[in-house]
Amino acid sequence: MSVQVHSSIDGTAGRDWRMAIGRGLMGRCPHCGEGRLFRAFLKPVDSCEACGEALHHQRADDLPPYIVITIVGHIIVGGLLMAEKYAEWPMWLHMSVWLPLTVVLSLLLMQPVKGGVIGLQWAMRMHGFSGEPARPERQPGASVAPRP
Repeated sequence: MSVQVHSSIDGTAGRDWRMAIGRGLMGRCPHCGEGRLFRAFLKPVDSCEACGEALHHQRADDLPPYIVITIVGHIIVGGLLMAEKYAEWPMWLHMSVWLPLTVVLSLLLMQPVKGGVIGLQWAMRMHGFSGEPARPERQPGASVAPRP
């Protein structure tokens, strides 16, 4: 697999957004692909344990739920329409199939989708939501120190 590296206007190296999204979907650091991206179900780590990449400023906010709602909605509504067209299900069967399936799919997709969004934000350098001036993300040769 080849890594695309481009130089931007400000002289910083570009990041392969497809690889970053893929690593995020797998729950891994978008930079190295080795460290874990989440310390809890939906709580990202402050920095990668493997490479030291700062991830504390990556905030996915509301985009992952919107994406999950769209995906799950298409699956559930499509399945419901197919069941209505080709089968005569009673209402209790619809309720016992589609409601649990909606909940399970939503829970299964939320963390990978959030990881993919964080990967995209990292690749596009979309951080700095705090209003603070931009700082270097990592210092070469610097050790990883836990944040207070």
